[in-house]
Amino acid sequence: MDPTRRPRRLRRDGLRDLVSETALQANDLIAPMFVDATTDEREPIESMPGHERVPVSEAVARVEEIQATGVESVILFGIPESKDARGTRAWAEDGVVQRALRRVTAETDVFAITDVCLCEYTDHGHCGVLDDGARERWERAETDGGVATSEREASLTVDNDETLELLGKIAESHAAAGADMVAPSSATDGMVGAIRETLDGAGHTDVPIMSYAAKYESAFYGPFRDAADGAPAFGDRRHYQMDPANADEALREVDLDVEQGADVLMVKPALPYLDIVQRVDERADQPVAAYNVSGEYAMLQAAAEKGWLDIDAVAHESLLSIKRAGADLILTYFAEDVAESL
Repeated sequence: MDPTRRPRRLRRDGLRDLVSETALQANDLIAPMFVDATTDEREPIESMPGHERVPVSEAVARVEEIQATGVESVILFGIPESKDARGTRAWAEDGVVQRALRRVTAETDVFAITDVCLCEYTDHGHCGVLDDGARERWERAETDGGVATSEREASLTVDNDETLELLGKIAESHAAAGADMVAPSSATDGMVGAIRETLDGAGHTDVPIMSYAAKYESAFYGPFRDAADGAPAFGDRRHYQMDPANADEALREVDLDVEQGADVLMVKPALPYLDIVQRVDERADQPVAAYNVSGEYAMLQAAAEKGWLDIDAVAHESLLSIKRAGADLILTYFAEDVAESL
């Protein structure tokens, strides 16, 4: 062995940190927050230990708890008091996110991002307006007590272009209520351009868009759909979210969002798609965000409850890997715990 080639020399205490290639900081992290218009008290989310739905009256207190750990950014998700076919409560002036935003921005200095989608607000749980055929199939299935269509037919659901106008209305309502950034997650073709046009037309030219540019149709979303009450009532989201098998397609999606004016580009989920995070970082000049999603959080929590993993260590290592892959921002349910440890 050549004694001059010993990488372990740089791993000694005192030197190890000096030569560390990747640094994770609290201001890299964004904490998701669920605001629920159907409750007057905090309600634990069973599938996501340590997280709760909070009523609007508790929104400021919840933000203050997050900020106390060193995290300075939140993304708000809303559970409305009622739902309908078009998700009209999503852009209501007195909607759950809009009311929470006014309180939070008036009483704290948190950087407030909002989710722009329809799945939590529609009675069918899809991320946009149903096309006529899908609505008819669903209503017939509800009447007949079963889905009388093929799996392929059932999966074809959302009218892309009709949904764009509604996404613009949601984003505008959030900006008017004080959102610092909007984050469209519906995986609707053309959503960034439609939202940018609407925001600019309403005078919100300084509100940036963080697009869920590469959003995969993933099995890791389960706990979130429980938390946000946004699971689809029928079919799936395969025709508007990406195939997990595809990588080049992610770059095409990113290019389209850049052309339409996206300010930040997100990859979701994070851990199973670190290769995509790296490729997007290499491809684009815009900051890259990655969403360490609910399933990634829940599986580590479950293993820790069994005593199989050190939750603090694996949480930190997971987020470090996402940062190392190229993410500038990380949305994660570990935000508070990891920020405190930092």
